[in-house]
Amino acid sequence: MRFQDKRYHSLNFYLRTHFQGKVAKISLDGGFTCPNRDGTLDTRGCIFCSESGSGDFAGCRTQSITEQFYEAKKQTDRKWTPIGYIAYFQAFTNTYASLPELQKKYNEALSLPGVVGLAIATRPDCLSDEIIQWLAELNKKTFLWIELGLQTIHEHSAKYIRRGYRTDCFYKTVQKLHQYSIATVCHLIFGLPGETKEDMLASVSAMAKLPLQGIKMHLLHVLKNTDLGRSYEKKPFSLLTQDEYIELIVDALELLPPKIVIHRMTGDGPKDLLLGPLWSLQKRATLNGIEKELKKRDSWQGKKQWIL
Repeated sequence: MRFQDKRYHSLNFYLRTHFQGKVAKISLDGGFTCPNRDGTLDTRGCIFCSESGSGDFAGCRTQSITEQFYEAKKQTDRKWTPIGYIAYFQAFTNTYASLPELQKKYNEALSLPGVVGLAIATRPDCLSDEIIQWLAELNKKTFLWIELGLQTIHEHSAKYIRRGYRTDCFYKTVQKLHQYSIATVCHLIFGLPGETKEDMLASVSAMAKLPLQGIKMHLLHVLKNTDLGRSYEKKPFSLLTQDEYIELIVDALELLPPKIVIHRMTGDGPKDLLLGPLWSLQKRATLNGIEKELKKRDSWQGKKQWIL
């Protein structure tokens, strides 16, 4: 199966098809926090999470949404000539506030010239029925997707990374969003300490059976100034090699239905904070390696979904 020149359903292909042109994401920091940081569940955050709450490439939270947008737009427009922009609320938990505060910030983003939709990163335990119902109304008016940070289906790993909610909570929230036809994207992390290849692919297989519209697959980044980083510096543990990761991604793609959009196959770790794997800085080489492995296997997204 081909998605233009790819063997998988890329986000770029999906957006170009939907909007009939290049649409760029603008990463924003809405100034929110997280129940894993404000003392509701914990004060330390997830074990791998940086001080910026996984928003290392988002805007500056001391600026308004409008100021962040225009600052990032300058950078984006140097690389592309997009016909529109998706305002991506990336840092921390972007539904962890009162509904009026969320409405104010989302509406500010949607009012900006060229913004054609919203992407909102959050946790499944931070989506009340009230917020979901309002998002359902918003979904009727603009392009929208919700990103949920699952990382793994395995409870032992969830406890280790201090995720703070059980996997059943994720499943229930996905079904609620599906009932309102709100597009949902899942985040998975490959390479969590103690997880085998079979464990990681079990998480992928579980996602393949859900009414998801997208998936983000990340490599575990070990960053300085995180509890994971401090543990690694004290006693280094095994990290995935580039070849192992490439094989995992292709295995995962083969299990995922072609309708699921692949939002990411490798993540970005800030160079000045990254302890490992250092090969992850070679993002283009990793993506090229995935393309080569797909071609070598004569494979594509969904090739093995029948085994689920």
